[in-house]
Amino acid sequence: MPRMPSRFQSDLENLAERMQLDYFPVEFELVPPSFMMEVAVYGLPVRMPHWSFGVRYIHQLVQHRMGYSRIFEVVFPGNPGHAFLANNNSLAENTLVYAHVLGHADFSKNNELFRRTHNQVSPRIVDLAAGHAQRIEQAIEKHGRERVEQVLDAALALEQHIDVNQNLERPLFPTSPPEKPKEPADEFHKRFESLTGERSEMAPQPKEPVRLPVPPRTEYDLLWFLAHYAPEMEDWERDVFLAVREESFYFYPVFACQIMNEGWASYWHARLLREASFLPQDVYLDAMKAHSDVVRPVAADNQVSLSVNPYHLGFAMWDQIVERDGMDAARKILAQEDDFSFIRNWLDADLADKLDLFVYDAKRNGEITVGEKDIYRLHEALLGPKFNFGSPRVGISELRRDGTLELQHEYETDGRGLDLDRARHVMNYIHRIWRRPVVLQTVDARSGQKMLTTD
Repeated sequence: MPRMPSRFQSDLENLAERMQLDYFPVEFELVPPSFMMEVAVYGLPVRMPHWSFGVRYIHQLVQHRMGYSRIFEVVFPGNPGHAFLANNNSLAENTLVYAHVLGHADFSKNNELFRRTHNQVSPRIVDLAAGHAQRIEQAIEKHGRERVEQVLDAALALEQHIDVNQNLERPLFPTSPPEKPKEPADEFHKRFESLTGERSEMAPQPKEPVRLPVPPRTEYDLLWFLAHYAPEMEDWERDVFLAVREESFYFYPVFACQIMNEGWASYWHARLLREASFLPQDVYLDAMKAHSDVVRPVAADNQVSLSVNPYHLGFAMWDQIVERDGMDAARKILAQEDDFSFIRNWLDADLADKLDLFVYDAKRNGEITVGEKDIYRLHEALLGPKFNFGSPRVGISELRRDGTLELQHEYETDGRGLDLDRARHVMNYIHRIWRRPVVLQTVDARSGQKMLTTD
């Protein structure tokens, strides 16, 4: 039987029920810190093997040993949800973390983006990912690690390039226009057709079939398109691409609602702890100290923060909304919005000033200057890195007759050029799968027009 993260677990659940939190069951597991780090890096406790995860793990390990980060918990929303807690957390820390996880579970059950995504992917993501990993291990046994890793290179290089405005399951593009229904003949034409007389000996010439372009419009789900239209892709390669795409769909709400979700969980862990009269004073004080560390604007004393702590910002915003407009209003916002609308609609100039949020300009010589406290510029600075999963917006604009795949970078939309060296690497990955020429229209860091091609 798994150990309980806190001996106050059932008391906190009863308190959460009285305060009308509504969540799916959560399965808790206490694990060593090293396992916690692996889960945080891989994104899931069991995931497809790939060298890039090892690189991320080393980076996270260095950060951890230098004291820049500590992972208390990793949560996977679903029905049931899964939460992994470090087994070296103190009783007070795990009491706080347990309350925090209940807030996450309440958010993911009641937010429309989470609900829609989980309905399409799976409410049991850990089991789904384990199935993906097993199938990829089988592919390695059959086709060799090098071949499978090349396909994974391509799929993981494109894992952010999905279209969440489309369904996970979607039909292929039509290749010919729909037939127009034959209109019934009127009385005149019926009589005309019944007349006797000379008829042409020549049979009518068949019309050249009309083929619709593929894609009919710019396609932004690169994983989906390559999986279904790469002319020589094998079934196991397609399976790899679609597995990566499924997991990317699952993670999108976590990414798109990070400020809302972490803020909501922080709001509720603080509120539950304040109402938890059953907690001994020393546990309560230590837990609130941990709360202060979680929602502080900077990582440590005497540091200047040039990035936003989502716990701090989200907590302050929810606290203001509940105090000013009430819990019912807060729950309507939770149900309908993501970080984009949440920041634009509810982060006002007064709160930004109170939190000392500002936009800064960094020069090449290392000099940093504070820009004007323009609330709209601040909104875009906060949301810019979240646009399109944090990646450049690239779509498939045309599939040429000779099989060349043409990609278009929408640099006017995301406002930045590409790192051309990285772009060439990604194009080479695509070329391995497409097995035909690939062309990318883009701009460089200085906004100069560029066309990249593969051999």
